Amino acid sequence: MVTKLTLEYDGAGFAGWARQPGKRTVQEELERALRTVLGEQGQDGGPLSLTVAGRTDAGVHAWGQVASYAHEAVDPLRLNGLLAEDVAVLSSEPAPEGFDARRDALGRTYCYRVLARRTRGVFERDRALWWPGSVDREALVECARAIGGRHDFTAFTPAETEHRWFNCDVRRAEWVMHDELLEFWIEADMFLRHMNRVLVGTMLEVAGGRRGVEQFAGLLEGRPRAQAGSTAPAHGLALVRVDY
Repeated sequence: MVTKLTLEYDGAGFAGWARQPGKRTVQEELERALRTVLGEQGQDGGPLSLTVAGRTDAGVHAWGQVASYAHEAVDPLRLNGLLAEDVAVLSSEPAPEGFDARRDALGRTYCYRVLARRTRGVFERDRALWWPGSVDREALVECARAIGGRHDFTAFTPAETEHRWFNCDVRRAEWVMHDELLEFWIEADMFLRHMNRVLVGTMLEVAGGRRGVEQFAGLLEGRPRAQAGSTAPAHGLALVRVDY
């Protein structure tokens, strides 16, 4: 028996998804709630534990994270009663035998939000990157257009990495403009560590006139990490959904 959970969380108060000694993580909090209801052991014979579709870093949010575990489904209201206010289970449903939230995922969608204005914001301070500098919005659009398709994203992930495959098929990449709030939406078959944040950091350098669109497009040919821009802060990023 396998259960599929869909959940959302505010990443500001977490050291990321994965369990870490002495730190508050989403996985630890959710597994504690599940074990309170179901006990310590999963129906696969091992300890009751979660497999997640996308491991988020400290500060990164999730609007539609997916996790799986080997036991019966629990009413989301019951689980949410055991969880803090910054994490909530949206649905809990039986999944096909052998379902694995990470391995079976066909694609993921992320959104990075930028508050582009001269003065800082209060209500978006933990939800969007405040960017007081100049922004060439057309340059952002052109950069996003270049990202679509299959590319080598070596330049957009740390040089020291466990990844062995750097080619990602980007099905959607676009900037959606809401007056001062700019959102970068990206959907792909897979993502590398920090990939979305480095993409945004580099695109903002293009938008600020520090590099050209052509130079940015060249980075998608597998260039070294040192040639790309800075890594945008984590708090602007959210995992939107996982497709199966």
